[in-house]
Amino acid sequence: MDDVNPMVKVTPLESGILQISLNRPEQLNALNHDVLQRLSHLFQEIKQDRSVKAILLHGEGKAFCAGADIKQLANLNGHEGLAFARFGQAVFRSLELLGKPSLAAIHGVALGGGCELAMAATLRIATTTAVFGQPEIKLGVIPGFGGTQRLPRLIGKGRALDICLTGRRFTAEEALQWGLVNELTSPDNLLPRAVARLKELTQLGSVAMESILTAIHQGYDLSLEEALELEAAHFGLCCTTADKREGVKAFLEKRTPVFSGE
Repeated sequence: MDDVNPMVKVTPLESGILQISLNRPEQLNALNHDVLQRLSHLFQEIKQDRSVKAILLHGEGKAFCAGADIKQLANLNGHEGLAFARFGQAVFRSLELLGKPSLAAIHGVALGGGCELAMAATLRIATTTAVFGQPEIKLGVIPGFGGTQRLPRLIGKGRALDICLTGRRFTAEEALQWGLVNELTSPDNLLPRAVARLKELTQLGSVAMESILTAIHQGYDLSLEEALELEAAHFGLCCTTADKREGVKAFLEKRTPVFSGE
């Protein structure tokens, strides 16, 4: 995969895992339009690339991501702000609906747009010293890349109101207790643990995994009846696959299945 933008590094890892690293360490990996554009193109390519099984999101230097680039934010008028928010939302939604598991490996700070990027990933692992927050209110704006919507869905409406209205930061331990992150680890074990977690997922059936991701993300806001019908449709789809036949056969033969993704 062509890596033409030094602000975003792309590194193939084992088992079809692709590491995407924000690479603006002096700006704490702040998100500007160019970074978002590069992420958008990458997610489009990855969705079509069957050799990529999972995504590892990381930040170079001392932080995962400090949020949107304040210098760029300073120049936005109302019309431009609307367009910038819609663009960032679309990029993060494309990550969420990629059909492949993604994991945000978080160290340092994940603030504003950085926290929003992490929330769009399938899973989140953080170091014990990581810090989170949605501090946009302190700049006179609100979270614009999905923070007001994904945060309450992950940690509850009351806590999300507290975080967004005060702009306060919260710890990795709080994030774990609230369900924002899936597990904590030491800084030196962050990337090895992230790779190990994704490697586990790449050994499973990719068709079923895509169906699970779709059913949960798209069914979450449907009525129960509509969501159950979506689930049933994907269950039926999975029953037509070679992966289903292999999985059932392997279970009956008491062996580990070897999924083909077909």
